[in-house]
Amino acid sequence: MSTHETSFSWNSVFDWLRSVYDSGWLIFRVLFSRVRGLMSSTEKIVLNVGSGSDADPSSKHRPAEVVASDMQRFMLNLKGSFMQDDGRGVDYASIKRSDDFAEFREKCKELRGVDVSLLDEDNKKAFFLNVYNALTVHGLANMESLPSSVLEAQDFWSRTCYDIGGHVYSLDDIEHGILRANRPHPAKKQPCFAEDDPRLSLAMDKVDPRIHFALVCGAKSCPPINVYSAKNLNFGLEAATRNFCDGEVRVQDSKVSMSKIFLWYGCDFGESDAEKLRWCLPYLKEDNSAEVTRLLDAAGDGSLGFLSYHAYNWQLNGKADKES
Repeated sequence: MSTHETSFSWNSVFDWLRSVYDSGWLIFRVLFSRVRGLMSSTEKIVLNVGSGSDADPSSKHRPAEVVASDMQRFMLNLKGSFMQDDGRGVDYASIKRSDDFAEFREKCKELRGVDVSLLDEDNKKAFFLNVYNALTVHGLANMESLPSSVLEAQDFWSRTCYDIGGHVYSLDDIEHGILRANRPHPAKKQPCFAEDDPRLSLAMDKVDPRIHFALVCGAKSCPPINVYSAKNLNFGLEAATRNFCDGEVRVQDSKVSMSKIFLWYGCDFGESDAEKLRWCLPYLKEDNSAEVTRLLDAAGDGSLGFLSYHAYNWQLNGKADKES
């Protein structure tokens, strides 16, 4: 009996010590995570600087559309070699080891000398769509170890940047400040650029909602990667929008489920759920379009009880994962 009591006593002490250790470690991890977040929140990672970081003087004499054309060519090469045919899976590890990527990193340094203000709206839109997608791939391929989810990369969209024409642009700056015509980030109330920000002069005149189906954030639910030019811009955006809506506006049994892109960026598509759905109608297959129209007409001005938003898959759009 005494042996049993002694054993119980030591087990209790062990359990108590382990709980203290676990609690202390948990507190340390929480505090460390918060401190790391505070320290890194303003730390920008500019990927097209480094050794020999002065912009190539020759690039100052190369128009932005020429530099953009070179980047398009390199992105097409990377897509052909390291991405799935549909553009949804990326072999980041192989990209990082490739000679193509080393050459691509050098080419990105020319962005520091371009004058984007000389581009017209279509060329500027194509330029920043391609730069955004290139920066996403560059940022993920540049990581020492790939996260399983892009959300695990600390402040990825606000910290991952290029120097373009002497100004630093993060992924958020390009998406919300430039392509969304300086609209606020969905989690914020203020516009991306302040009135005295020199980058504001490059913002698009108005929002083209189709950009949301051309921007690749690194997650599996993101649209596939494509390369755009001013000549194929409208055709490319129409095709990207039709392809995305075909898979992410799901109509079945008198119910409609949409990607959360339409929830987070709802103001870009319309002021109400009904307006968002009507915006999508031209991009849906004929039978789905007819069914959504019927449901909208039946609802009238009432609430859309048939509409929901399905979960967004933030897992990394890695090629190996996609093929397994």
